[in-house]
Amino acid sequence: QVRLVESGGGLVQAGGSLRLSCTASGSIFSLNNMGWYRQAPGKKREKVADISSGLRTNYADSVKGRFTISRDNAKKTVYLQMNSLKSEDTAVYYCNALVVLSTTFGLESSWGQGTQVTVSS
Repeated sequence: QVRLVESGGGLVQAGGSLRLSCTASGSIFSLNNMGWYRQAPGKKREKVADISSGLRTNYADSVKGRFTISRDNAKKTVYLQMNSLKSEDTAVYYCNALVVLSTTFGLESSWGQGTQVTVSS
């Protein structure tokens, strides 16, 4: 199967920066879209940004101009550079990947376990 492992979360002051990483491993033939989602306490999970295999990116309006998503296909890793962080960015951040499995060539949506980002004001 597929495993996604996130890292880079933590506590930062408002205006600061963090960089999240997510690395995929397992039965991977190819990685299609990869993205970052977040869920704050009492709120629904929302998409923050995603990036296609061709490096086309999309961002939520709330993070445009502050966050940058990128990926390294050779390392099977997606990154989220977060600058000018605000208290409202506090959430658990989840990595997602659409994976073509090497075992069945079927398409699977895989999720990481989440990493906490806390922005203090």
